[in-house]
Amino acid sequence: MRLNGSTARAADRGANRMDYVREILNARVYDVATRTPLNAMVRLGARLGRNVLLKREDLQPIFSFKIRGAYNKIARLSEDGRRAGVVCASAGNHGQGVALAGRRLGVEALIVMPVTTPLIKIDAVRHLGGEVLLHGDTFDDAYAFARSVGAERGMTFIHPYDDPDVIAGQGTIGVEILQDHPGPIEALFVPIGGGGLAAGVASYVKYLRPDIKVIGVEPTDAASMKAALEAGRRVVLPRVGLFADGVAVRQAGEETFRLCRDLLDEVLTADTDAMCAAVKDIFEDTRVLAEPAGALSLAGLKAYAARGGAQRGALVAINSGANMNFDRLRHVAERAEVGETREILLAVTIPEQRGSYRRFIEMIGGRVITEFNYRYAGSAAAHVFVGLKLLDATREKPELIASLEAAGYLVLDISADETAKLHIRYMVGGRSHGIADEVVLRFEFPERPGALLGFLDAVGTDWNITLFHYRNHGADYGRVLVGLQVPPPDRARLEEKITALGYPYEDETRNKAYEMFLSAA
Repeated sequence: MRLNGSTARAADRGANRMDYVREILNARVYDVATRTPLNAMVRLGARLGRNVLLKREDLQPIFSFKIRGAYNKIARLSEDGRRAGVVCASAGNHGQGVALAGRRLGVEALIVMPVTTPLIKIDAVRHLGGEVLLHGDTFDDAYAFARSVGAERGMTFIHPYDDPDVIAGQGTIGVEILQDHPGPIEALFVPIGGGGLAAGVASYVKYLRPDIKVIGVEPTDAASMKAALEAGRRVVLPRVGLFADGVAVRQAGEETFRLCRDLLDEVLTADTDAMCAAVKDIFEDTRVLAEPAGALSLAGLKAYAARGGAQRGALVAINSGANMNFDRLRHVAERAEVGETREILLAVTIPEQRGSYRRFIEMIGGRVITEFNYRYAGSAAAHVFVGLKLLDATREKPELIASLEAAGYLVLDISADETAKLHIRYMVGGRSHGIADEVVLRFEFPERPGALLGFLDAVGTDWNITLFHYRNHGADYGRVLVGLQVPPPDRARLEEKITALGYPYEDETRNKAYEMFLSAA
């Protein structure tokens, strides 16, 4: 029997999928990895009206699923390969997996990490027996250096996701989920960075249970797999957000893209607020603090459940890790309320006249005030930056805004304004006067000594700095708001300089919250 082209390709894909299923079932992970439980999220499930299950990869020895793929890859090396040692690039979890696997198997492990990596992650890798080399500000810098050093020393490079043995190791999570919940499952949500976990889990689940939807979830500002699927080819994102550092990948893997293109039902995205809300959901049900990437798939599950529609079974999310820096908790707590739509942020202009302040407070009523900043804006008006906690923001917010506007107040909803949430709320009260040609930029600076000096050197002394606000969020990158006095003819030259610097940035010169609370009257 002769097969036509498309039929032959389909047959090849089926055979390849069976190969992956075989490799997943034979993966060597349990020498070191733990078979983790599938827990019901009772509180969240009651709120959503769904059976929500959470796969607890935070219970692995390194608090992340990454040990599965790393160990399976290193365990399958030849004796010569083991003697030569292994090398990888990592900002945290993968490096810990390679280090632990190397220690258990007696293999030298070299972990190249960016110099911006928090000390807690560096110490964790060293504690597990890995040799640490710090190089570059970004994962891409560390990756290139690890490849180079590995080639010089003759070591085997252990890719964090784009390797069949790594993919097969991660796929054992799918085996455990189907064994632990043989009943109906409507959808399984998998976080995506480079795609190794999604490719492995989908290969197994779709072979045995094609009725189950397998849905990838990526950060809104690091959706490399979604971009690749939409383009029909792998693409390189110009930059990625760094809040969920465990999945901040600019380009999906070659093999992972091939598998995900055939196997995933869709890819959803979640923003910072949604991830923070999911971190809180996991804590409330399990008392475990997931890292942002670990809570990513649950954020996608919640967005899916909000669509409604027919219910055909359980919804399953994977808590992929709990390597959370303690000093990030403040930021996560602040953003979780907005992500749950329990807190809203409003900028309100009120008339500067007797009794107007009291009337405004009366209109807020018995609602919980989470933040209140008042700034006099001249003889005619004042600006108020207010945060309110609501029981049902979806319903209450439009009603409240409508009532305020009907009373003659000018209302701006800034609940989704990153600059307002990261900077303006902490700066209300410092209005500028007499500053012409001010340009306001929001940057992500690497958290390392000399980052600010590098910025100042790049910008030079041609323009006056009019504003600078930094607040540590416990991440590898700090969020900075900078004002510069730049005449219009110089704007192109400024853009050239800051683009060459390589720090991600956004122009916030026309940001409404900035104009209300900080710019010249």
